[in-house]
Amino acid sequence: MNTKLDPWGSVNIEDYSKLFDEFGILPFDDLYPEISDPHMYMRRKVIFGHRSYDLITDAMKNRTPFSVMSGFMPSGKVHLGGKMVMDEIIWHQQMGGDAFVGIADREAHAVRGMSWEKCREIGINEYILSLIALGFEPEGHIYFQSKSENVKDLTFELGVKANFSELSAIYGFSGETNIAHMISAVTQSADILQPQLSDFGGPKPTVIPVGADQDPHIRLTRGLAHKMNMFRIEGRVDSDGGKYLSVRGKSAPEGALEEVAGRAPGDTKLFEAHVDVFGTDDFVALLDVVRQVELEFGGYAFVPPAATYHRFMSGLQGGKMSSSIPESYIALTDDPKEAAKKVKRAKTGGRVTLEEQKKLGGEPDKCSVYELLLFHLVDDDDELAEIYSECVNGKRLCGSCKSLAAERMSGFLTEHQELRELARDRLDEYGL
Repeated sequence: MNTKLDPWGSVNIEDYSKLFDEFGILPFDDLYPEISDPHMYMRRKVIFGHRSYDLITDAMKNRTPFSVMSGFMPSGKVHLGGKMVMDEIIWHQQMGGDAFVGIADREAHAVRGMSWEKCREIGINEYILSLIALGFEPEGHIYFQSKSENVKDLTFELGVKANFSELSAIYGFSGETNIAHMISAVTQSADILQPQLSDFGGPKPTVIPVGADQDPHIRLTRGLAHKMNMFRIEGRVDSDGGKYLSVRGKSAPEGALEEVAGRAPGDTKLFEAHVDVFGTDDFVALLDVVRQVELEFGGYAFVPPAATYHRFMSGLQGGKMSSSIPESYIALTDDPKEAAKKVKRAKTGGRVTLEEQKKLGGEPDKCSVYELLLFHLVDDDDELAEIYSECVNGKRLCGSCKSLAAERMSGFLTEHQELRELARDRLDEYGL
């Protein structure tokens, strides 16, 4: 397939399953049964893939610490695609996660040429107000990249482990790419790893809800997390076929391996650059020891971040949603009446004639209006299933779906914009 996933460009993915083979993303269906109260996007398979999300399901099940983090580049209006990410952050916060939202003003400044003042204005008036209005609680953390000393310092540390060849392979950077753009990519990794700093309780599983176009950031960060850690644990087999675990000291300071050898479960044998551990297959217990030793010796012991990936919404006129084409999307600050008109002008999955519609049925899987209902406007799964069934059986015509979606979109935006104004008076609760 050779799909190019570009965090700053326009991506159109026709077959999401191909991402499993090409990029190593795992299907979400395998984990769905482990979630006791799944988000609507999980139930409806809008979230189609993941990386290491089993760490998050385990944390939710066992009530152990985990974080959720995502960010927004303040370069324009928040549309319904951005709302999807906000919904997922808020759900994970409600499930017990420590929530982080970064306003990527350094990225907007480097990639889009936005002034710092404009970044702050858009960040607050577009993104943060909507985030609060949708239900983000003040116990979470909202920050601007340019104001976070944690992010700045961690970006520098991560930059020691990153190189141009790696960034070029992941993002397609060339000799024409400016240095600030490259730094902004590493800053994304600092955003993602910040929840694991000691200021926020240390290493823990962290999930990043994103669209598939943001996967390059996830892959870079997972690689850097491994590089930053002092140790790695490998499974080994001796000459007699016996299995054992080996802790390799990639960059461990003097005395660290000896400390691992003294605390590790089972019998240990210390070598110059590694410790072999025999008589146990308890990887988790050994990992806990290794992480604790690393922290005591000044390391980070990062857990490589997890991610969930959701499907893109298509444009209202078909094809891709584009920020340069206002008719292709609905923004959270659009006038409710104008948004309703956009819905009524949207492309549907209906047939050419009324007779064909009744005979052959509609095609909701190709319908941007049905997508609005699926992603945002119908909470009840049974109601949605009925709409789908009536459409494919020819009992439901496009006009009725457009009227339903337009009415609910207008109602949602009216209420949301009222909540945004209330959120403006609460900004100090969030340290803004």
